[in-house]
Amino acid sequence: MELRHCEFDEYQKFVWRMNPPRVVVDNSSCEKFTLFKVDSSNRHGILLEVVQLLTDLDLVIHKAYISSDGGWFMDVFHVTDALGNKVTNEETISFIEKSIGTSHRYPKNAGVEPVANHTVIELMGMDRPGLMSEISTLLATMNCNVVAAELWTHNMRVACVIHITDELSNGPIESPEKLNTIKGSLYSVLKSDKDPKGARTDFAMSVTHSERRLHQMMFADRDYEGVSDDQMWDLDGKIRVENCIEKGYSVVNIESQNRPKFLFDTLCTLTDMEYVVFHGTVDTDGQKAYQEYYIRHVDGRTLDSEAERQKVILCLKAAINRRVTKGLRLELCSDDRVGLLSDVTRIFREHGLFVIRADVNTRGDKAFNVFYVRDASGNQVDLKVIEAVRQEIGQAVLQVKEASSLCTSPVGGTSTRARFSFGSLRPFQILYNLGLIRPSQ
Repeated sequence: MELRHCEFDEYQKFVWRMNPPRVVVDNSSCEKFTLFKVDSSNRHGILLEVVQLLTDLDLVIHKAYISSDGGWFMDVFHVTDALGNKVTNEETISFIEKSIGTSHRYPKNAGVEPVANHTVIELMGMDRPGLMSEISTLLATMNCNVVAAELWTHNMRVACVIHITDELSNGPIESPEKLNTIKGSLYSVLKSDKDPKGARTDFAMSVTHSERRLHQMMFADRDYEGVSDDQMWDLDGKIRVENCIEKGYSVVNIESQNRPKFLFDTLCTLTDMEYVVFHGTVDTDGQKAYQEYYIRHVDGRTLDSEAERQKVILCLKAAINRRVTKGLRLELCSDDRVGLLSDVTRIFREHGLFVIRADVNTRGDKAFNVFYVRDASGNQVDLKVIEAVRQEIGQAVLQVKEASSLCTSPVGGTSTRARFSFGSLRPFQILYNLGLIRPSQ
């Protein structure tokens, strides 16, 4: 007898309750890495959620072995912390343990929390120089404080997730009239007669991991279309998709220069395209990263047409290149205030700087912002311009870093081994992420 959809959901919850995730943390089997051995009953998206959790905790995945045949999920991850050491931090492990219980009780809500303290705005449209300055200036004039924001640009498209509060209440925007005014005004800033895809502004009713959401938005916007192969592949890599007829899988092979969040980005794409990874291996060797996935569509199909295989390749390349930036990295740390982001991005614009990526955060009364900038023509920035910007903003406030797609690992005391750099822990991003790791008893 077939189960109705709601009955099937309850059945899945029952299976998870009867088969809770089992995780072993092994610091003795390998000299350099901590081994996280994970097994549980399987469900779609669980692999991405595990990797997302490790990513948010700034853990580096050097190798991984993936298997999820027969309704059971069994993975082994070889990881270190960001400094190349084994994972022994009790606070990190404690956080992961709490995430285990949350995801076990509410598996369908992993990574999502209802909006409570902020109003969340999602923006999508055609990119142009000075756009971030226009958006932040508009919000400042409407007495909105930007407490967090993440902006990506790719293929002349921009996607942005912004968390704002009302300047007076320091809470979410409550007035329906003001919400409508904000939405309409942002749409006016984004829209362009030259934009064939159009602009979109929406208020999110729940908070999703911001980088996960940006991948979803850009994939839905089809940012992988209309870009030549040499424009989409800056990391000296190759992707092959073939069918393994005798075993009934399609096989995806990815080889590229290693760079931050490579595994997370490729898994986001496969998940968004509704493919299931049944088996896989991940390895980093010197400056190279290798990934191999045995996949099927969620309905059980392999990639039977050449058009479908080419689409997977294009989408994977787009996901990888969304994060690649050759801009100059600027880090700002200062006291937070309403209008700070507007003032800083206005100064960038006045000096001919183009924000191609941004990560804006506030912690307490401090603002911690990262910007990747180029000049308005898309070229590298003259350092004399940067120095003028620093003089205006404050030299102690704005620091200049080299932006690089590649990172080296301190594992083994050498800089010849590439590593992932998984970014900083952001409380609003790590809300209900799946956690399947706990210390061995």
